[in-house]
Formats: sequence, C-alpha cells, structure tokens
Amino acid sequence: MKMKSMLVAALFLLGATLCFSADVNMGTWKLNDAKSKLNPAMTKNHTVTYEAAGDSVKVSVDGVSPDGKDIHSEWTGKFDGKDYPLTGDPTSDTRAYKRINRHTLNLTGKKDGKVITTAHIVVSANGKTRTVTSHAWDAKGKKITTVGMYDKQ
Repeated sequence: MKMKSMLVAALFLLGATLCFSADVNMGTWKLNDAKSKLNPAMTKNHTVTYEAAGDSVKVSVDGVSPDGKDIHSEWTGKFDGKDYPLTGDPTSDTRAYKRINRHTLNLTGKKDGKVITTAHIVVSANGKTRTVTSHAWDAKGKKITTVGMYDKQ
C-alpha cells in the first residue's frame, strides 16, 4: 500500500511539472495595432508563430516592410543566446534568443556580424499577451524604438 501511494504521488508530481513547464511563448501571436507603438521606419510584424522543431524552436514571422512589401521570415534554433541563421529578413541574417526566465526572452538580430536590432519580449503572467520592445539603428546610427503588443491566438 505504501508503494502504491508513493507511485501515485510521483505520477501526480510529474503531471504537475509537465503542466507548469509548458513554454508560454509557444503558439501564434497576432499584433494588436491599437495597443502598439510602432515606428513606420520599421517592419510591422502582424503574426509571429513559435513551434517545436525537434529539440529546437521554429519562429515564423509574417509582416510588412516599411515600403509596403510582404515579408515572411523563419528562424530555427534554441533559446541559448547563440546566433542561428535567419531567412527572409532583408535586415538580418542571424538571430539569437536568450531565455531570461519563463516569461522573458531577449533577442539580438545581426547582419554580417553586426548587431542591428535588439528586443525584449515579455509574455504576461496569464499567457494571453506579449509585449515586444525593440530597438534598431538606421543607416545614420539613429536609434529607433517600437513597442508591439500581441494577443495569443
């Protein structure tokens, strides 16, 4: 009987751990224009999707460039702070995500090894909204800041 109780308790703890360890970033996020503070000089990302890709994460982004062209970019890597290739983004060729905590990621985008954008990504405690504060530098070195608010789909 004691062994049975211990097994039930262990299974309960395993189940609870799996439920609470799900990555809050995963899923599809849609831009909430009304709550966002975007700069017209930067790409407007309408939809961002995070999905498992083996032991990595695939991030797909659909948006519109400042000149009105549709953009689709894809990145597959880990949230370990290392650079991984990025395709479809004319401003960056690598991206690195670093997990700060369960709800927070930092992003660094590079072109030819030079940092051209950084972002701080925070998912709300209830997992329903996501705030992306990004910084980029234009050709003259001027810093451009945007705040994108996203709703979980």
